[in-house]
Amino acid sequence: MPEDAVRAPHFVRSFERGLAVIRAFDADHPALTLSEVARAAELTRAAARRFLLTLADLGYVHTDGRLFRLTPRVLELGYSYLAGFTLPQIAEPHLERLVARVRESSSLCVLEGDDIVHVARVPARRIMAASITVGARFPAHLTSVGRVVLAGLPEAEAEVRIARADLRPHTARTLTSADALRAELRRVRRQGYALVDQELEDGLRAVAAPVRDRDGEVVAGVGIAVHAGRNSVESVRRDLLPHLLATAARIDADLRITGPARTAGHDGGTRG
Repeated sequence: MPEDAVRAPHFVRSFERGLAVIRAFDADHPALTLSEVARAAELTRAAARRFLLTLADLGYVHTDGRLFRLTPRVLELGYSYLAGFTLPQIAEPHLERLVARVRESSSLCVLEGDDIVHVARVPARRIMAASITVGARFPAHLTSVGRVVLAGLPEAEAEVRIARADLRPHTARTLTSADALRAELRRVRRQGYALVDQELEDGLRAVAAPVRDRDGEVVAGVGIAVHAGRNSVESVRRDLLPHLLATAARIDADLRITGPARTAGHDGGTRG
């Protein structure tokens, strides 16, 4: 805030300065000298030193005498707020950024029974965008988001799902044998994503990445579905997959500080 800005009577300038010191650190600057902190926070060296040493006394900053670093304790500052979030609430801002970047609709889905259910959805601003809504459900084994979740299950549980799957063809490309589905899930597990090419519906290609909680368990899938006429398999891998994987990684990072994922059900309830 500029020095000459008009502030309300309650405004605590020292608190603003302390937050500026914390914000001086980021992924590109995890360790800073006193002078670098002072410059980034627009403080004198003496003021920056007082704030840094206070933060160190409180356990939020560590120093070796020359460099200063934030400690994991800073996560506590946002933990209580984030811990109340459901999985869709955590994911939606990331989906919005993904859609703005790739200009294709994106969804977050979870496994419910043998179906995959859309629990968060950000549509692309496109006249002919697919009309999938929150609450929509499809057989898990036929979808990219379903396959990344199935591939993350313990092998015995995945086998139960494979045995129950209705393997009747939806298109000429649908996998219709348990062995083929089993091999595809192994491939998904190995490569870290699923790409389904017109198996659920002719003209529909979809790619998905797993979303993992703080224990590394797959709790959801985030995916993009596109028209095959506009996007080849190669362009999906080249142009969409890197952004999708990065989005899943950012959701994973948020989940690592929120505890067990909770999913607000499309029926208004909450599922674990």
